[in-house]
Amino acid sequence: MTEVLIEKRDGLGLITLNRPKAINALNHPMALAILDALRAWAADDDVRTVVVTGAGERGLCAGGDIVAIHNDAKSGAANADSPTGRFWRDEYVLNALIGGYAKPYVVVMDGIVMGGGVGLSGHGSHRIVTERSKVGMPEVGIGFVPDVGGTYLLSRTPGEIGTHVGLTTARMTAGDAIAAGFADYYVTSEHIPALLDTLRTETAEIAIAKFATAAPESGLLVQQEWIDDCYSADTVEEIVARLQAGGVPEAAQAAADILAKSPVALKVTLRSLRAARALPTLEAVLNEEYRVSIASLSSHDLVEGIRAQVIDKDRNPQWSPAALAEVTDAQVDAYFAELGDKELGLSA
Repeated sequence: MTEVLIEKRDGLGLITLNRPKAINALNHPMALAILDALRAWAADDDVRTVVVTGAGERGLCAGGDIVAIHNDAKSGAANADSPTGRFWRDEYVLNALIGGYAKPYVVVMDGIVMGGGVGLSGHGSHRIVTERSKVGMPEVGIGFVPDVGGTYLLSRTPGEIGTHVGLTTARMTAGDAIAAGFADYYVTSEHIPALLDTLRTETAEIAIAKFATAAPESGLLVQQEWIDDCYSADTVEEIVARLQAGGVPEAAQAAADILAKSPVALKVTLRSLRAARALPTLEAVLNEEYRVSIASLSSHDLVEGIRAQVIDKDRNPQWSPAALAEVTDAQVDAYFAELGDKELGLSA
């Protein structure tokens, strides 16, 4: 089976992720195929609009192929030159290309859109969610840190909503995704086929306007007051303390969710989000994310997190360090070390 279908027809450049049994999880060959197509179509007058969809009923893309990442990381020798390091390099180049693409990039974020799926969709010009959309960055749950430009998006949400999503791995609904800046338009799933057909003869703006309706209310926006109060703290420990002390049931649950995640990944993620907020461009953020991701490849928690959640599925990861208080500043600093001639090196 061809894992990504690429076709040019009726003025459209069509990209269909085609691993439905894996919820279209993205691997290196798929990323390279998409990168090549987008580069070719950028100068192709026969392509007016790019359209990205996922095969099957479950979602656009569940993220990167983390089983392959686990196999690489557990070798203990994974780095920027290993298979995963090369995959991430090309994937982040793709994310940057999407972010600055000169033609309309219409992406249907139906169903599950996680991690690498956000990288393929969240930086596009016309991002569509449906009533089935579940959007999130679940990385800290596997001992990893949000990447693919995820910290760029999370750090630019209203208030501290992105910090909440990043540290708890909360799934955003369609209304949440639009409110948080991860999506632009709400179209019910029953109208997606007609929308895609209309794109053959109309511009992206006109076609989407025919089918888009008001987005459902965002539950995260409704809760923004306590989210901002708690997540504006400078440390993960203080965030958890505020969540536990606030007397809000949803906040107490958020604290419990955070405490189940990798302590070192949580601390690195918070620092990444604060740093991304201050960086001027997606490219600058991706450069820093690449350093963090490469450091994660040699970490205990990435291997252990994928083992517990995906390989053995015992849902009982043994994190090291096991508690937030045991994570040192030096351990966090190591994730941000420069890579010398292995830097990603994107420029705006």
